Amino acid sequence: MGFFEKIKQGLRKTAKILNTDIRDIFKVSGQLVDEEFLDKFFETLVKTDMGVTPTQEIVDEVKVKFRGRVVKIQDVLEIIKNKLKLLMAQPEHPITFAESGTTVIMVCGVNGCGKTTTIAKLASRFIADGKKVVLGAADTFRAAATEQLTVWAQRLGAEIITGNMGSDPASVAHKAVAKSREINADVCIIDTAGRLQTQKNLMQELEKIHRVLGKQIPDAPHEVILVLDATTGQNGLSQAKHFTECVKCTGIILTKLDGTAKGGVIVAIRRLIDLPVKYVGVGESADDLVVFEPIPFVDALFEE
Repeated sequence: MGFFEKIKQGLRKTAKILNTDIRDIFKVSGQLVDEEFLDKFFETLVKTDMGVTPTQEIVDEVKVKFRGRVVKIQDVLEIIKNKLKLLMAQPEHPITFAESGTTVIMVCGVNGCGKTTTIAKLASRFIADGKKVVLGAADTFRAAATEQLTVWAQRLGAEIITGNMGSDPASVAHKAVAKSREINADVCIIDTAGRLQTQKNLMQELEKIHRVLGKQIPDAPHEVILVLDATTGQNGLSQAKHFTECVKCTGIILTKLDGTAKGGVIVAIRRLIDLPVKYVGVGESADDLVVFEPIPFVDALFEE
């Protein structure tokens, strides 16, 4: 299944809101663009969690172009699609690899966002491309996380570095990078414990891991990826803001897109945080982590 079909499948709930609710505010013969229509239009777009600012920009564009005129639904849909594609434009390549040696990727996020599974899916993609991968299980607070990552490593054929429960996560990260350099691994992915963006001491721990990685390899970590659960909607913006301030996130992987009607949060993230969405999770299997492409994403939102 290609990106478009996967993303279309993952966006079914979000697309249903857009396609059904927008059509509900249109009459068969056409719709007069007045204040009542614009208010209903605004409410419909906000339901997808794309955020007030992007929504208002779209509504304003419809208002400027069509106010006082009777329009067909396709006229308005075309404006929405074009505006969303502009708002969501981003660099084409998801991962910036080191010019030489090991590329270090640090992965963070709140509890329950699907971080460990996402790391396994990411490793699976790299291994399928012929890269040698080392995983660093720096979540030393939750035994299940280390066990889960170890099972995945064995299944995928990746090297894994673990530490004792309660040990210093930064030391595990250090050992993982050291091992990567020793065996000339292409990629080292560091898992970190889930934490709320408001837990100051745990956020400082992330900063320490970040510093340790940078001391071993210049410019490391080359990517700091924040895993966000799409079902959290607008709360994801707060997470993105705080984690980025703490460890300079370079991009986002959005998980559980297939389980929510809040897929519009990607729009808010791109518009308000300006972090690229690198991958999206649209299912449970290893190949259900797909590179995010804005134009097919927008087209899939409006595909019936």
